[in-house]
Amino acid sequence: MPGAGPGPVPATRPGPVPDAGPKSVPVIGPGLVLDAGPGPVPATGPNPVPAIGPNPVPNAGPVPVSAPGFPGVVPRPGGDAPAAELLGSPGDWAPVVTSLGSFGLLPVRLDRDLVLLAQWMNDPAVAAFWELAGPPSVTAAHLREQLDGDGRSVPCLGVLDGTPMSYWEIYRADLDPLARHYPARPHDTGVHLLVGGVADRGRGVGTTLLRAVADLILDNRPQCPRVIAEPDLRNTPSVSAFLSAGFRFHAEVDLPDKRAALMVRDRALRNLL
Repeated sequence: MPGAGPGPVPATRPGPVPDAGPKSVPVIGPGLVLDAGPGPVPATGPNPVPAIGPNPVPNAGPVPVSAPGFPGVVPRPGGDAPAAELLGSPGDWAPVVTSLGSFGLLPVRLDRDLVLLAQWMNDPAVAAFWELAGPPSVTAAHLREQLDGDGRSVPCLGVLDGTPMSYWEIYRADLDPLARHYPARPHDTGVHLLVGGVADRGRGVGTTLLRAVADLILDNRPQCPRVIAEPDLRNTPSVSAFLSAGFRFHAEVDLPDKRAALMVRDRALRNLL
């Protein structure tokens, strides 16, 4: 398959999980957790990472947007297309200037990013939708399914002015189980998102980031006709954030874990919405 606007950050968990890994759920907007996360993943050990509060523990330091990009992944046996033919390298996409500052995507590295991402996943607002609360091994398993896959889903940190503050999954929606639930077009590209720190939620942050990432995808993937998302239909703030970011409501779809609002940002309409 895995939502921003005023009020709490409702999560819009991702619909069906990409073939290369489980789905994900984002958190955007004032307390709004975007619904793009995987299904429930049981905790695999004691001492879960404590939920983060309004002042999440920062990473070891700001991660520069210019850090090395995504090196690609080895195709799965069976003739799957190379990663470069699926999504390219989001880490090589030049940052964009937004009203919030310079924003770019940095592909996840487990050795560098796991502690921070596990802290975010244990925030109750995030855990309610991503269902990845627990020890870091739970988050690591979710990430490895993508990192060890064929490249059709790339997990990334969203880096604002040098500081990681959100988590994204950029995936090929037309190659995802989500494609069974809507008339997919070749190279449709999906997004799942969560905003990590409480201080970064609200104030239109989710809307700004959604528009920025959709623009990054359309600018760097010329074959992509549309950017797709599937927040939970009940997540009104999330749906509102997508609408404010230039997405249009396409349809209601019944996914295995939710009834979703299929949101679409069309290349042909990007300068009109």
